[in-house]
Amino acid sequence: MEASQIQNLFAGNIRRLLVQTEIDYDRLYEIRLRAGRPLFLTYDKGECFLRTKGRDPYVVTREDLKETLEYVSGYSLYAYEDELRQGYMSVQGGHRVGVTGKVILDGDRIRGMKYISCINVRLAHQIPGCADAVMPYIRKEKWTAHTLIISPPRCGKTTLLRDVIRQLSNGFGKIPGVTVGVVDERSELAGCYQGIPQNDLGMRTDVLDCCPKAQGMQMLIRAMSPAVVAVDELGKEEDFRAVEAVIHSGCRLIATAHGENVEAVLATPFFAGLKKCEYLTDILFWEKKKEPVLSGGFLTEGEFHAEICRHSHDFYCRDRHGDCKEYGAYKKRAESEKIPVADLMFKGDSALRQ
Repeated sequence: MEASQIQNLFAGNIRRLLVQTEIDYDRLYEIRLRAGRPLFLTYDKGECFLRTKGRDPYVVTREDLKETLEYVSGYSLYAYEDELRQGYMSVQGGHRVGVTGKVILDGDRIRGMKYISCINVRLAHQIPGCADAVMPYIRKEKWTAHTLIISPPRCGKTTLLRDVIRQLSNGFGKIPGVTVGVVDERSELAGCYQGIPQNDLGMRTDVLDCCPKAQGMQMLIRAMSPAVVAVDELGKEEDFRAVEAVIHSGCRLIATAHGENVEAVLATPFFAGLKKCEYLTDILFWEKKKEPVLSGGFLTEGEFHAEICRHSHDFYCRDRHGDCKEYGAYKKRAESEKIPVADLMFKGDSALRQ
Protein backbone atom coordinates (compact mmCIF):
# COMPACT_ATOMS: atom_id res chain seq x y z
CA MET A 1 0.00 0.00 0.00
CA GLU A 2 1.45 3.37 -1.04
CA ALA A 3 1.58 5.76 1.90
CA SER A 4 1.79 8.83 -0.34
CA GLN A 5 -1.43 7.85 -2.13
CA ILE A 6 -3.28 7.91 1.19
CA GLN A 7 -1.55 11.01 2.57
CA ASN A 8 -2.44 13.04 -0.52
CA LEU A 9 -6.15 12.62 0.22
CA PHE A 10 -5.95 14.91 3.24
CA ALA A 11 -5.75 18.63 3.97
CA GLY A 12 -2.25 20.10 4.18
CA ASN A 13 -2.09 20.30 7.99
CA ILE A 14 -3.14 16.67 8.36
CA ARG A 15 -0.94 15.49 5.50
CA ARG A 16 2.16 16.99 7.11
CA LEU A 17 1.44 15.20 10.38
CA LEU A 18 0.83 11.90 8.57
CA VAL A 19 4.18 12.25 6.79
CA GLN A 20 5.99 13.08 10.03
CA THR A 21 4.34 10.28 12.03
CA GLU A 22 5.54 6.69 11.82
CA ILE A 23 2.47 4.78 10.62
CA ASP A 24 2.15 1.14 9.58
CA TYR A 25 -0.33 1.51 6.72
CA ASP A 26 -0.59 -2.26 6.27
CA ARG A 27 -2.21 -2.44 9.71
CA LEU A 28 -4.14 0.83 9.46
CA TYR A 29 -7.83 0.42 8.63
CA GLU A 30 -9.48 3.81 9.13
CA ILE A 31 -8.58 7.49 9.40
CA ARG A 32 -11.53 9.37 10.92
CA LEU A 33 -11.96 13.15 10.89
CA ARG A 34 -14.72 14.79 12.98
CA ALA A 35 -15.12 18.57 13.11
CA GLY A 36 -13.91 19.92 16.46
CA ARG A 37 -12.75 16.47 17.60
CA PRO A 38 -9.37 14.68 17.68
CA LEU A 39 -8.35 12.79 14.54
CA PHE A 40 -8.46 9.01 15.11
CA LEU A 41 -6.29 6.34 13.50
CA THR A 42 -7.93 2.91 13.73
CA TYR A 43 -5.58 -0.08 13.62
CA ASP A 44 -6.32 -3.79 13.78
CA LYS A 45 -5.59 -3.76 17.53
CA GLY A 46 -7.40 -0.56 18.45
CA GLU A 47 -7.28 3.17 17.84
CA CYS A 48 -5.07 6.13 18.69
CA PHE A 49 -4.88 9.90 18.13
CA LEU A 50 -2.83 11.58 15.43
CA ARG A 51 -0.66 13.90 17.52
CA THR A 52 1.11 17.18 16.88
CA LYS A 53 4.81 17.72 17.55
CA GLY A 54 3.87 18.81 21.05
CA ARG A 55 2.20 15.39 21.47
CA ASP A 56 -1.26 16.88 21.78
CA PRO A 57 -4.09 15.22 19.80
CA TYR A 58 -4.69 17.05 16.53
CA VAL A 59 -8.17 18.61 16.52
CA VAL A 60 -9.89 18.62 13.12
CA THR A 61 -11.31 21.92 11.84
CA ARG A 62 -14.08 22.68 9.35
CA GLU A 63 -11.40 23.94 6.96
CA ASP A 64 -9.64 20.55 7.19
CA LEU A 65 -12.86 18.80 6.19
CA LYS A 66 -13.50 21.19 3.30
CA GLU A 67 -9.93 20.93 2.00
CA THR A 68 -9.93 17.13 2.33
CA LEU A 69 -13.16 16.85 0.32
CA GLU A 70 -11.61 19.01 -2.40
CA TYR A 71 -8.56 16.75 -2.63
CA VAL A 72 -10.63 13.56 -2.54
CA SER A 73 -12.93 14.79 -5.34
CA GLY A 74 -10.19 16.39 -7.43
CA TYR A 75 -11.89 19.78 -6.94
CA SER A 76 -14.96 18.37 -8.75
CA LEU A 77 -17.32 17.44 -5.95
CA TYR A 78 -20.29 17.61 -8.32
CA ALA A 79 -18.85 14.60 -10.18
CA TYR A 80 -19.38 12.52 -7.03
CA GLU A 81 -22.97 13.62 -6.36
CA ASP A 82 -24.41 10.19 -7.12
CA GLU A 83 -21.97 8.47 -4.76
CA LEU A 84 -22.46 11.09 -2.04
CA ARG A 85 -26.17 10.26 -1.99
CA GLN A 86 -25.09 6.87 -0.68
CA GLY A 87 -22.80 8.47 1.89
CA TYR A 88 -19.39 7.67 0.43
CA MET A 89 -16.95 8.14 -2.43
CA SER A 90 -14.52 5.60 -3.89
CA VAL A 91 -11.00 6.78 -4.65
CA GLN A 92 -7.95 5.43 -6.42
CA GLY A 93 -6.50 2.41 -4.66
CA GLY A 94 -9.90 0.98 -3.80
CA HIS A 95 -10.21 3.08 -0.64
CA ARG A 96 -13.59 4.40 0.46
CA VAL A 97 -14.29 7.86 1.85
CA GLY A 98 -17.45 7.93 3.96
CA VAL A 99 -19.11 11.22 4.93
CA THR A 100 -21.83 12.34 7.33
CA GLY A 101 -23.63 15.67 7.62
CA LYS A 102 -27.04 17.17 6.96
CA VAL A 103 -28.96 15.11 4.41
CA ILE A 104 -30.94 17.00 1.74
CA LEU A 105 -34.21 15.26 0.91
CA ASP A 106 -36.44 15.52 -2.14
CA GLY A 107 -39.60 13.90 -0.88
CA ASP A 108 -38.40 10.54 0.42
CA ARG A 109 -35.36 10.53 -1.91
CA ILE A 110 -31.90 11.62 -0.80
CA ARG A 111 -30.78 14.43 -3.09
CA GLY A 112 -27.43 15.19 -1.51
CA MET A 113 -25.58 16.22 1.63
CA LYS A 114 -24.26 19.49 3.08
CA TYR A 115 -22.58 20.74 6.25
CA ILE A 116 -20.20 17.76 6.25
CA SER A 117 -19.20 17.03 9.85
CA CYS A 118 -17.25 13.77 9.55
CA ILE A 119 -15.02 12.08 6.98
CA ASN A 120 -13.97 8.47 7.44
CA VAL A 121 -11.34 7.05 5.09
CA ARG A 122 -11.51 3.24 5.06
CA LEU A 123 -8.35 1.75 3.62
CA ALA A 124 -8.67 -1.23 1.29
CA HIS A 125 -6.63 -4.32 2.17
CA GLN A 126 -6.05 -7.41 0.08
CA ILE A 127 -4.74 -10.68 1.51
CA PRO A 128 -4.07 -13.08 -1.39
CA GLY A 129 -4.30 -16.69 -0.29
CA CYS A 130 -6.54 -16.13 2.74
CA ALA A 131 -9.19 -18.36 1.09
CA ASP A 132 -6.84 -21.30 0.49
CA ALA A 133 -8.32 -23.30 3.36
CA VAL A 134 -11.90 -23.12 2.08
CA MET A 135 -11.39 -23.34 -1.69
CA PRO A 136 -11.42 -27.18 -1.76
CA TYR A 137 -14.94 -27.04 -0.32
CA ILE A 138 -16.13 -24.37 -2.72
CA ARG A 139 -14.66 -25.49 -6.04
CA LYS A 140 -13.80 -28.84 -7.52
CA GLU A 141 -12.97 -29.67 -11.10
CA LYS A 142 -16.52 -29.73 -12.45
CA TRP A 143 -18.49 -28.39 -9.53
CA THR A 144 -18.86 -25.12 -7.58
CA ALA A 145 -20.87 -24.95 -4.36
CA HIS A 146 -23.40 -22.25 -3.61
CA THR A 147 -21.51 -20.54 -0.81
CA LEU A 148 -22.63 -18.30 2.03
CA ILE A 149 -19.96 -16.73 4.24
CA ILE A 150 -21.28 -15.78 7.67
CA SER A 151 -19.63 -13.76 10.42
CA PRO A 152 -20.17 -10.70 12.63
CA PRO A 153 -19.03 -7.30 11.28
CA ARG A 154 -15.27 -6.71 10.82
CA CYS A 155 -14.30 -10.38 10.94
CA GLY A 156 -13.14 -10.56 7.33
CA LYS A 157 -16.14 -11.63 5.22
CA THR A 158 -15.38 -9.21 2.40
CA THR A 159 -11.65 -9.94 2.46
CA LEU A 160 -12.33 -13.67 2.29
CA LEU A 161 -14.95 -13.25 -0.45
CA ARG A 162 -12.54 -11.14 -2.51
CA ASP A 163 -9.92 -13.89 -2.47
CA VAL A 164 -12.53 -16.58 -3.20
CA ILE A 165 -13.57 -14.61 -6.30
CA ARG A 166 -9.95 -14.18 -7.39
CA GLN A 167 -9.19 -17.90 -7.08
CA LEU A 168 -12.41 -18.97 -8.81
CA SER A 169 -11.62 -16.59 -11.67
CA ASN A 170 -7.95 -17.43 -12.11
CA GLY A 171 -8.18 -21.08 -11.15
CA PHE A 172 -5.96 -22.72 -8.55
CA GLY A 173 -3.87 -25.87 -8.51
CA LYS A 174 -5.22 -28.09 -11.28
CA ILE A 175 -8.68 -26.52 -11.10
CA PRO A 176 -9.52 -24.30 -14.11
CA GLY A 177 -10.90 -20.81 -13.70
CA VAL A 178 -14.50 -19.84 -14.45
CA THR A 179 -16.28 -16.62 -15.42
CA VAL A 180 -17.38 -14.71 -12.32
CA GLY A 181 -19.89 -11.83 -12.30
CA VAL A 182 -19.62 -9.47 -9.33
CA VAL A 183 -22.27 -6.99 -8.21
CA ASP A 184 -20.26 -4.51 -6.14
CA GLU A 185 -23.01 -2.30 -4.75
CA ARG A 186 -20.76 -0.47 -2.26
CA SER A 187 -17.50 -0.56 -4.26
CA GLU A 188 -15.84 -2.65 -1.56
CA LEU A 189 -14.99 -5.84 -3.42
CA ALA A 190 -13.40 -4.45 -6.57
CA GLY A 191 -12.78 -0.93 -5.26
CA CYS A 192 -13.40 0.52 -8.73
CA TYR A 193 -12.00 3.92 -9.60
CA GLN A 194 -13.47 5.42 -12.78
CA GLY A 195 -14.85 1.98 -13.59
CA ILE A 196 -11.53 0.11 -13.28
CA PRO A 197 -11.15 -2.40 -10.40
CA GLN A 198 -8.31 -1.45 -8.06
CA ASN A 199 -8.40 -4.81 -6.28
CA ASP A 200 -7.42 -8.07 -7.95
CA LEU A 201 -10.58 -10.09 -8.56
CA GLY A 202 -9.08 -12.33 -11.22
CA MET A 203 -8.77 -12.32 -14.99
CA ARG A 204 -12.24 -13.80 -15.73
CA THR A 205 -14.22 -11.45 -13.50
CA ASP A 206 -16.76 -8.87 -14.69
CA VAL A 207 -17.83 -6.15 -12.23
CA LEU A 208 -21.00 -4.06 -12.00
CA ASP A 209 -19.91 -1.18 -9.81
CA CYS A 210 -22.30 0.83 -7.57
CA CYS A 211 -25.23 -1.23 -8.83
CA PRO A 212 -28.04 -2.41 -6.52
CA LYS A 213 -27.54 -6.12 -5.88
CA ALA A 214 -31.00 -7.25 -6.93
CA GLN A 215 -30.88 -5.45 -10.29
CA GLY A 216 -27.23 -6.29 -10.85
CA MET A 217 -27.70 -10.03 -10.41
CA GLN A 218 -30.46 -10.00 -13.04
CA MET A 219 -28.32 -7.92 -15.42
CA LEU A 220 -25.36 -10.28 -15.13
CA ILE A 221 -27.47 -13.36 -15.77
CA ARG A 222 -29.05 -11.84 -18.89
CA ALA A 223 -25.97 -10.25 -20.44
CA MET A 224 -22.68 -11.69 -19.16
CA SER A 225 -23.26 -15.47 -18.91
CA PRO A 226 -21.39 -15.93 -15.62
CA ALA A 227 -20.75 -19.37 -14.18
CA VAL A 228 -20.66 -17.80 -10.70
CA VAL A 229 -22.39 -14.67 -9.35
CA ALA A 230 -20.79 -13.04 -6.29
CA VAL A 231 -22.34 -10.40 -4.01
CA ASP A 232 -21.49 -8.96 -0.61
CA GLU A 233 -23.85 -8.67 2.38
CA LEU A 234 -27.29 -9.94 1.47
CA GLY A 235 -29.96 -8.18 3.49
CA LYS A 236 -32.77 -6.51 1.55
CA GLU A 237 -35.94 -8.36 0.59
CA GLU A 238 -35.35 -7.72 -3.12
CA ASP A 239 -31.86 -9.24 -2.81
CA PHE A 240 -33.36 -12.54 -1.80
CA ARG A 241 -35.78 -12.67 -4.72
CA ALA A 242 -32.79 -12.10 -7.02
CA VAL A 243 -30.90 -14.91 -5.25
CA GLU A 244 -33.68 -17.33 -6.16
CA ALA A 245 -33.44 -16.17 -9.78
CA VAL A 246 -29.68 -16.79 -9.78
CA ILE A 247 -30.10 -20.29 -8.37
CA HIS A 248 -32.88 -21.18 -10.84
CA SER A 249 -30.81 -19.85 -13.76
CA GLY A 250 -28.12 -22.48 -13.23
CA CYS A 251 -25.48 -20.04 -11.99
CA ARG A 252 -23.68 -20.67 -8.73
CA LEU A 253 -23.95 -18.07 -5.95
CA ILE A 254 -21.19 -16.81 -3.64
CA ALA A 255 -22.41 -14.34 -1.00
CA THR A 256 -21.90 -13.05 2.52
CA ALA A 257 -24.28 -12.26 5.37
CA HIS A 258 -23.99 -10.78 8.85
CA GLY A 259 -24.61 -13.19 11.70
CA GLU A 260 -23.18 -14.61 14.92
CA ASN A 261 -23.56 -18.20 13.70
CA VAL A 262 -25.27 -20.40 11.13
CA GLU A 263 -28.27 -21.11 13.33
CA ALA A 264 -29.01 -17.40 13.85
CA VAL A 265 -28.88 -16.68 10.12
CA LEU A 266 -31.04 -19.68 9.20
CA ALA A 267 -33.61 -18.48 11.72
CA THR A 268 -34.32 -15.38 9.61
CA PRO A 269 -37.39 -15.74 7.36
CA PHE A 270 -35.61 -15.64 4.00
CA PHE A 271 -32.77 -18.02 4.77
CA ALA A 272 -35.20 -20.34 6.52
CA GLY A 273 -37.31 -20.31 3.35
CA LEU A 274 -34.32 -21.17 1.18
CA LYS A 275 -33.38 -24.02 3.47
CA LYS A 276 -36.95 -25.36 3.45
CA CYS A 277 -36.94 -25.29 -0.36
CA GLU A 278 -33.57 -27.11 -0.27
CA TYR A 279 -31.79 -24.31 -2.10
CA LEU A 280 -29.10 -24.53 0.56
CA THR A 281 -28.40 -28.25 0.23
CA ASP A 282 -24.92 -27.67 -1.16
CA ILE A 283 -24.13 -24.31 0.43
CA LEU A 284 -20.88 -24.25 2.30
CA PHE A 285 -21.03 -22.41 5.62
CA TRP A 286 -17.96 -20.86 7.18
CA GLU A 287 -18.06 -19.29 10.59
CA LYS A 288 -15.69 -18.31 13.35
CA LYS A 289 -15.68 -20.66 16.34
CA LYS A 290 -13.36 -18.65 18.58
CA GLU A 291 -10.82 -15.89 18.44
CA PRO A 292 -7.51 -17.38 17.26
CA VAL A 293 -4.76 -16.88 19.80
CA LEU A 294 -1.00 -17.07 19.42
CA SER A 295 1.53 -16.96 22.22
CA GLY A 296 1.99 -13.33 23.14
CA GLY A 297 -1.59 -12.21 22.55
CA PHE A 298 -4.39 -11.99 20.03
CA LEU A 299 -3.74 -11.92 16.33
CA THR A 300 -4.03 -8.61 14.57
CA GLU A 301 -6.86 -8.34 12.05
CA GLY A 302 -4.48 -8.69 9.10
CA GLU A 303 -2.91 -11.77 10.65
CA PHE A 304 -6.39 -13.02 11.52
CA HIS A 305 -7.30 -13.28 7.84
CA ALA A 306 -3.98 -14.81 6.87
CA GLU A 307 -4.17 -17.32 9.72
CA ILE A 308 -7.40 -18.75 8.33
CA CYS A 309 -5.13 -20.80 6.11
CA ARG A 310 -2.62 -21.87 8.73
CA HIS A 311 -4.62 -22.23 11.93
CA SER A 312 -7.89 -23.60 10.66
CA HIS A 313 -8.48 -25.62 13.81
CA ASP A 314 -10.12 -22.36 14.89
CA PHE A 315 -12.59 -22.61 12.01
CA TYR A 316 -14.81 -25.21 10.50
CA CYS A 317 -16.88 -25.78 7.39
CA ARG A 318 -20.20 -27.57 7.14
CA ASP A 319 -20.94 -29.58 4.05
CA ARG A 320 -24.37 -30.17 2.58
CA HIS A 321 -25.13 -32.85 5.18
CA GLY A 322 -24.22 -30.57 8.07
CA ASP A 323 -21.06 -32.53 8.86
CA CYS A 324 -18.19 -30.62 10.42
CA LYS A 325 -15.02 -30.83 8.33
CA GLU A 326 -11.89 -29.98 10.28
CA TYR A 327 -9.23 -28.48 8.05
CA GLY A 328 -6.67 -29.02 10.80
CA ALA A 329 -6.81 -32.81 10.33
CA TYR A 330 -6.11 -32.49 6.61
CA LYS A 331 -3.32 -30.02 7.28
CA LYS A 332 -1.60 -32.33 9.78
CA ARG A 333 -1.77 -35.31 7.40
CA ALA A 334 -0.53 -33.20 4.44
CA GLU A 335 2.44 -31.93 6.43
CA SER A 336 3.42 -35.44 7.44
CA GLU A 337 3.28 -36.63 3.81
CA LYS A 338 4.84 -33.38 2.50
CA ILE A 339 2.12 -32.82 -0.10
CA PRO A 340 -0.12 -29.79 -0.76
CA VAL A 341 -3.04 -29.77 1.66
CA ALA A 342 -5.49 -28.98 -1.16
CA ASP A 343 -4.54 -32.22 -2.95
CA LEU A 344 -5.43 -34.18 0.16
CA MET A 345 -8.67 -32.30 0.75
CA PHE A 346 -9.90 -33.04 -2.76
CA LYS A 347 -9.74 -36.75 -1.90
CA GLY A 348 -12.20 -36.20 0.94
CA ASP A 349 -12.68 -38.21 4.12
CA SER A 350 -11.19 -41.38 2.63
CA ALA A 351 -7.78 -39.70 2.63
CA LEU A 352 -7.94 -39.26 6.41
CA ARG A 353 -8.95 -42.87 7.00
CA GLN A 354 -5.97 -44.28 5.12
